[in-house]
Amino acid sequence: MSADTFRALHYGAEPLLLPNAWDYASAAALVAAGFAAIGTTSLGVAAAHGLPDAQGEGRAETVALARLLVRLPCPVTIDLEAGFSGVPGEVAALAAELAELGVAGINLEDGRADRSLADPDSQAELIAAVKGRAPSLFVNARIDTHWLADGDPPELAPTLARAERYVAAGADGIFVPALADDAQIGALVKAVSAPVNILYLPGRHTVAGLASLGVRRISTGSLLFRAALYATVTTAQAIRDGAPVPGGAPSYAETQQLVTAPPWA
Repeated sequence: MSADTFRALHYGAEPLLLPNAWDYASAAALVAAGFAAIGTTSLGVAAAHGLPDAQGEGRAETVALARLLVRLPCPVTIDLEAGFSGVPGEVAALAAELAELGVAGINLEDGRADRSLADPDSQAELIAAVKGRAPSLFVNARIDTHWLADGDPPELAPTLARAERYVAAGADGIFVPALADDAQIGALVKAVSAPVNILYLPGRHTVAGLASLGVRRISTGSLLFRAALYATVTTAQAIRDGAPVPGGAPSYAETQQLVTAPPWA
């Protein structure tokens, strides 16, 4: 699906609500439910393969999933953690490979495995290298100033400085997970020329509320994957304990049809 189509979804009348899948079945089910684009969750992809998140260990699994997801009839954006390499040229080559497959966008985070933040100039160099090799790819630059913060939320100024630097380097969107304060979100939206992406936080955010602040993309992150784990364990416990099994699960035939006869075929 065209990267231009994905880009346009960030400028519609409503924010792009982007659900994050961890395998082909979860992505196909979300497409069948009517979502306009699909992202991946690095936690879901890594954990499903017995790997830790944010440690740069899931490159092969991420690319393998991307090869499956480009069969879907909608734009797909892939979470690349920090790029699976510290070398800009290697990250750019991976981005170009994904673009060639038909991937519409990627996420690149500036948090590192040791919970430090990348030097913003080095991260800008990385973003520029990616855009140089894959100019059509929608690069969502994730800023982890709030995600990695301990205690009280940090001041917004360092986040704004990073956002400005990344946009100047070619980033198409800015993503600040764990940013929860409405005033800070509004200030970020006003200060950044690129579409702002916020991670949906249950009990704190609503789609309508984020839309009113000018947010252009709302991600579910690992929430859907974690909810699926909860539903799995809860159902198994209900069977074990002789309790009613929660309803609503798709049938065998409906699940099989996601692969053999999807509604968009």
